[in-house]
Amino acid sequence: LDASEFESTKDQRQAVNRWNHYILGQHYKEQAARLSPKSRQEKKRRRNYFDLCESIHEAEYENVKKPISHLTKKQIEPEHKFTVTLEPDSFTEEKYALYADYQRNVHHEHPAKSTRNGFRRFLCSGLKHGLQNDKEGEGKRLGSYHQCYRLDGRLVALGVLDLLPDCVSSVYLMYHNSVNDWNFGKLSALQEIALTLEGGYRFYYMGFYIHSCIKMRYKATYHPTYLLDPEIYAWDLLDPDLIARLSARRYVSLSRERALNIPAHSPYTFMQSDALTTSNFSSELAMGPEAFRQAHNYVNGRSDGSAARQSSIPLFEADMPGVMTADEVREQIDLGGWKLILGSRATVLKTLVGWEESEMMDPHAIKGIVAEFAACIGPELVKETCIKIDR
Repeated sequence: LDASEFESTKDQRQAVNRWNHYILGQHYKEQAARLSPKSRQEKKRRRNYFDLCESIHEAEYENVKKPISHLTKKQIEPEHKFTVTLEPDSFTEEKYALYADYQRNVHHEHPAKSTRNGFRRFLCSGLKHGLQNDKEGEGKRLGSYHQCYRLDGRLVALGVLDLLPDCVSSVYLMYHNSVNDWNFGKLSALQEIALTLEGGYRFYYMGFYIHSCIKMRYKATYHPTYLLDPEIYAWDLLDPDLIARLSARRYVSLSRERALNIPAHSPYTFMQSDALTTSNFSSELAMGPEAFRQAHNYVNGRSDGSAARQSSIPLFEADMPGVMTADEVREQIDLGGWKLILGSRATVLKTLVGWEESEMMDPHAIKGIVAEFAACIGPELVKETCIKIDR
C-alpha cells in the first residue's frame, strides 16, 4: 500500500474516533471545548476531512491539550493516559506477559507453549538496527522495532515492525484481552500507516494475503492495496475484479488471465459445461482450441507447462526483494567452489564438464540454476551447504 494514496473507510474512522473519545472522556472534552474552543473553520475542516496523522495521534498524552481550569487553577487531564512509543525489539517481562495473555485468549494456546525462549526467537530477534540519512540529513530508523501501546501506564498492545528503507512491514500484533473490544487491529494498522507517512518510508506492507483465510480478509479493506503477481512479480490492485477471481479459484495470476483472455465478467462460471448457460460464453468459444485448452486447464487448477514457461521470467530479471542481484552473486559467491556430492563422491561444481562454458544468466544451464539458488540463500549458506545430485 502506497501510504500517500491511502483512503480510510467509514468503519476505520469510527474506530479511531471511538477510541479517542474513550481516552479523552466526555468530561475532558466538555471542559476543553470551553477553555480552548476550536474555531468555526477548524470545526468545519474536521467534519469534512479526515486527517489520518492528526486523528490517530489526537488522544496520545503528549498531544493532548491541557488548558488551565479556572476553578482548580490546574491543568485539565484526559480520563486516561495513552502513549505510543517505538522501541527496540528487545525482550522484557512486560512484553512477554502481554504475549502470553494474547496467545492464551486469542489463539487458545496452552500456557506451557508460550515460553520466554519462544517469544524471544519469534518476535525479539529481528533485523539489526541502523540509520539512513534522508535528503534533509535526518536519520531514518531501520531494523526491527516494537511499537508499544500503553494505557494508564500498562502495556496493552504491541506491534512488531520491520523498518526498511522504503517500507514499513507489519510482522505481528498482539493486544491484551482487556482491550479486545476496541479494534486494535484497525488502530494499529492506521498507526503504522501514519508512521509510514511521517517517517518517509512510502510503502506499508501487511504481509501475505491468503484470500481463503477469513482472518486475512481485513487486509483488503485498506485501499489501495496491491498484490504481487506470482508469475511476473508485478503489483496488481486488489479491486473487486481481482477479489472475484480470488473467490472463484485457489490460484490466480492476473497476468496469465489477461494473456489467456479469461473474461472478468464470468469468473465464477467460466468454462462450466452447463448447456443452459453456454450462450454466455461467446468470447470463450472464440478463443480457438489451444487457448481454450490452456484457459480450461488454468481455471480448473491443472498445470500447463507451455503457459507457465511463456509467463515465467528469469530470477535475475525479476528484481525480487531480498534476492541477490547477478552482480552481487558474481562478487560475493564462488559458485565453482560450491561443494557437490555425486553419488558417493565429493567434489566441487567447477569440476563438472562444461562448467566454464556455462552461462550464469541462462536459467536453463547448470550454472544459471545454481546461481539463482545461491541468490536466494546467500553467501553464508553457500559456504555451509553442498549440492547433491542423484541418479
